[in-house]
Amino acid sequence: MNSLNKTFLPTKNYKNRNWFIIDCKGQKLGRLATIIVALLKGKVKPHYHPSIDMGDYIILVNADSIILNEDSKHYIVNKPGRPGRSLKIKNVLDCLPKLTIERAVKGMLSETETKRLMRRLKIFNSQDHSHEAQAPIEIDISNFRFTTQFESKDIQLTELS
Repeated sequence: MNSLNKTFLPTKNYKNRNWFIIDCKGQKLGRLATIIVALLKGKVKPHYHPSIDMGDYIILVNADSIILNEDSKHYIVNKPGRPGRSLKIKNVLDCLPKLTIERAVKGMLSETETKRLMRRLKIFNSQDHSHEAQAPIEIDISNFRFTTQFESKDIQLTELS
């Protein structure tokens, strides 16, 4: 039987991972985290399948200059559950930006995906990073919405009109 419509299902050995670099300067935490999760899962690829890991690597630079909502109070509660340990409450604004971004992204992933996908997220507080050899593709998300157009192997985000 020769059919014109063939469904492409990548195998588990299908390794076509890209490296993306995102500048966090002036970006809101929630909107940044949703784009990061979609790239980590590989949902922007045309051959995405939920049972197969197709995600990409992400490098975040200038993480210390993300925008957090200072009006609302968010706290991190650490209750270790061990005798002799006290309840620790920290304000999110006082925490490290790396911890804040990791918590936001982990909250959007399932428990099974968290450990595997968080290894591909690299966060740096300054413009310098150690992944120049991977030739990352720079994504400017300040003027873009999250729809994709695919031309050959490159992923391009469409501009807001």
